[in-house]
Amino acid sequence: MAPKDDDKPVELMAETESKKSNDGKNKKDKSSKKKNNKSDDIIDDENAMSEEDRELKERLETCVSTLINESSEASVTTPIRSKALDVIVNELRNATSSMTSVPKPLKFLRPKFDVLKGYYGSIEGDLKGDKELLFLRARLGDVLAVLAMTLGKHEERESLQFKLKGSADFELLTNLGDTASAAESDLGAWGHEFVRSLAGEIGQEYNARVIAGSDPEEDEPFKDLLGMVDVIVPFNVSHHAEAEAVDLLIEVQRLSKILELDSIDEGNYRRVCMYLIKTADFMSDPDDYAEVLESAYQLFIKQKQYFDALRVALRTGNDEAIPSLLSLCSDDGDKLMKKQMCLLLARQRVNFEVEDDDDEEELNELIGNEKLSEEFLKVAQDLDVMDPKTPEDIYKSHLAETGGFSRRRDAGGAVVDSARANLASTYVNAFVNAGFGQDKLMTPDNEWLYKNKDHGMMAASASLGLIQLWNVEEGLAQIDKFLYSSEEYVKAGAALAVGILSSGVRNDADPTLALLDEHINGDSHVMKCAACTGLGIAYAGSAREDVMELLLPIVEQENSGPTTMLEVSLAGLALGMIYVGKCDDAAGGTIVQRLMEASDEELDHSHAKFLCLGLGLLFLGRMEKAEAMIEALRTIEHKISKFAAVVLETCAYAGSGNVLKVQEMLHQCAEHLEEDAEHQMAAVIGIGLITMGEEVGSEMAIRSFEHLLHYCELPVKRAVPLALGVLNISNSDFTVIDQLSRMSHDPDAEISQNAILAMGLTSAGTNNSRVAGLLRQLSEFYSKEAGHVFCVRIAQAMLHMGKGLMTLNPVHSDRMITSGPALGGVLTLLYSCIDLKSTLLDKTHYLLYYLTCAMNPRMLITVNEDMSWRPVTVRVGMAVETVGQAGKPKTITGFQTHTTPVLISTKERAELGTEEVLSVSSVLEGIVILKDNPDYEAPESDK
Repeated sequence: MAPKDDDKPVELMAETESKKSNDGKNKKDKSSKKKNNKSDDIIDDENAMSEEDRELKERLETCVSTLINESSEASVTTPIRSKALDVIVNELRNATSSMTSVPKPLKFLRPKFDVLKGYYGSIEGDLKGDKELLFLRARLGDVLAVLAMTLGKHEERESLQFKLKGSADFELLTNLGDTASAAESDLGAWGHEFVRSLAGEIGQEYNARVIAGSDPEEDEPFKDLLGMVDVIVPFNVSHHAEAEAVDLLIEVQRLSKILELDSIDEGNYRRVCMYLIKTADFMSDPDDYAEVLESAYQLFIKQKQYFDALRVALRTGNDEAIPSLLSLCSDDGDKLMKKQMCLLLARQRVNFEVEDDDDEEELNELIGNEKLSEEFLKVAQDLDVMDPKTPEDIYKSHLAETGGFSRRRDAGGAVVDSARANLASTYVNAFVNAGFGQDKLMTPDNEWLYKNKDHGMMAASASLGLIQLWNVEEGLAQIDKFLYSSEEYVKAGAALAVGILSSGVRNDADPTLALLDEHINGDSHVMKCAACTGLGIAYAGSAREDVMELLLPIVEQENSGPTTMLEVSLAGLALGMIYVGKCDDAAGGTIVQRLMEASDEELDHSHAKFLCLGLGLLFLGRMEKAEAMIEALRTIEHKISKFAAVVLETCAYAGSGNVLKVQEMLHQCAEHLEEDAEHQMAAVIGIGLITMGEEVGSEMAIRSFEHLLHYCELPVKRAVPLALGVLNISNSDFTVIDQLSRMSHDPDAEISQNAILAMGLTSAGTNNSRVAGLLRQLSEFYSKEAGHVFCVRIAQAMLHMGKGLMTLNPVHSDRMITSGPALGGVLTLLYSCIDLKSTLLDKTHYLLYYLTCAMNPRMLITVNEDMSWRPVTVRVGMAVETVGQAGKPKTITGFQTHTTPVLISTKERAELGTEEVLSVSSVLEGIVILKDNPDYEAPESDK
């Protein structure tokens, strides 16, 4: 409808037209003003300036004209110029001390920058005879350096060039004996921002000189730069800018200088060291990586923080440092620190024996984990979870809408199904009751044993070892009777149980070796397989030569029966576990030699990949030390050569976060292969392995997996859930669980099976109710698929492992150290998943027991000096990254206060909730020794 009154719209239009024309005029006026003020573009309009500002501007301009003697007056002598320069210096210094806005003097001096530069250039020559003029030039150099910070040409690094010339003049003054004038060269007087800008330019100049051909090993070509570094670094450290100090030293490749600093003391050493350790994650060059961690190690020793020094030594795999650190503790008479260090060695499964020490028996007992079972059971009693659980308690079939298991019996194939179902129940029973010493299937009588057949019997008798985990004395008494069984599989299972039982526990009698020695040299194939696996689990990470001598002949055997390659592969894997991360030449050489000499038929064996994994584990986390072996593997003329090389390379760089290696692995996945693509599956797992334990890398890897799922062929897709699993071990992250849940319904059987097992791995030991619900739904969804149901059961076993008191996470000590045996155990499961049909779903399902090496209690227990419990209040919350942050930020968020003992999950951190006691350890995990705080004063009300 048209408006009644037509005049108004016309008026409005006319108004807008006139507005537009006025706007146009205003714009023109503004632009012309801009042109007029071109010379004065940075300075505000004269009228907008306050009285003070105008006065300051005039004063500075007068000083500049006096300094450069604009009118060429004869009366302007050097002292008068120096006075004028003094005014400029004082104004600039007072202004730059706060950098919240652009300082006024800087603003007003900008138009004079070129004039001052011209004058500086005119004072040339050697001024030794004229100290006053030399002092003037030195100070003017400093002023120009400050002005060049915002005005100079960045690529020419003018600020640094002026400062270097100024420093050279001040040095000359010092040499001429004028120390009072030389004292003026103080860098800090110009403020933090100037120091920061200078540090950035020093790094650029250093790189430019190296590119131009200077040798970074020598100090001479960089003498002037290093002189400034020696001033800037202590300044930064003493002003709480430790991160910038470290960055500058890394930039000029002189990190060792940090050890000579006097300004690092008990107040700031931890900030420096934590920043160094965090920086190591981003070092792509192995030498730089080692140097950064070595600097942190030396700083900790300097501050007598031997526990933290040990953490760094374990991170770098430097086992030689252990005896020297323990002896340093003895020299300081710090017995508690020594005990705490032994507890850390026990958690890391380091086979070290303390000698020539007053308390050597007690310390060796701690390293040998002899009291682990006792402490674990005490925590279980404290939390009231001692009652044994049956598999049905876990399955909760009564909650299923279709009654799941009960109906499946009528669907035909009942016997096979029943054997598979019983086998699954054996594993669920073993994992759920692990370490508790009692269950409802195996310990009451032998009935359950005979509800299985062949390898099922072996798994059932081996499950006793897991139920009695860490409790060697009682466990052996229960297993002993099965070692003399007439049934070969029961006997083999008992032999394996002996190995599982003593995983990570050292016993003076060494029963495992004594009992398995005879079986490994016997004729029975099953016994040999069980004995190899048992030794691999029992002695993981111990690097014991006597065990290696038993296994080497099995790897070397050449009679080519169908069973031989299985024995060879299992022995190779056991060697890898025993010498994990030790780069042992004898073990490595033997495995490579065996791979080279093997026939194609042997290398096609479904378990030959475990021989490759054994080799990879030898070099776990040892980076460039694996290069020679990788080259040797490439000479093998078989498709396994690619697989072995990828496995070895990814194991060598495990947890390093090395971006270049991740790119190489992604490149491997880019090729579209339908078959013979096992090396691509290893590459995908490798991406997860390399980036694990480092948050930024993990996030980026998860993004890359999205692309792999979209664009790659089936073999690559099948490995993606496994890689997601390795990135989130025992850490049930919602987004990851969602993604795995989607993949668990994939039409491809192998993708869905891997996704189901990965769900178990990501939620291992957490009792996560959401995952439990998803797994129950899956057991119904796949009720007709025996293989899928078995995978669901194993996932449920992992989820409820140790009734929720254990973790499989190999990264510990505040996510700083990775335990080799634990990671090896998890990798064994993942590489079994590459070909589930011939491993877990066939006869070598007992490889699941390798997870024992990764099983650890996830509790925090606080104890007195005599190792008796001392309950205290602790705050447990989500860990927050505080490295390199200013002040004293909170290390945890959303915390709850508990009394120890308390369970800690993967992403949580604990801190003491009382000032009454101090912890000997800097990280509250596992068993922590407490001592009374001598400075604690009880509140008045308590007295």
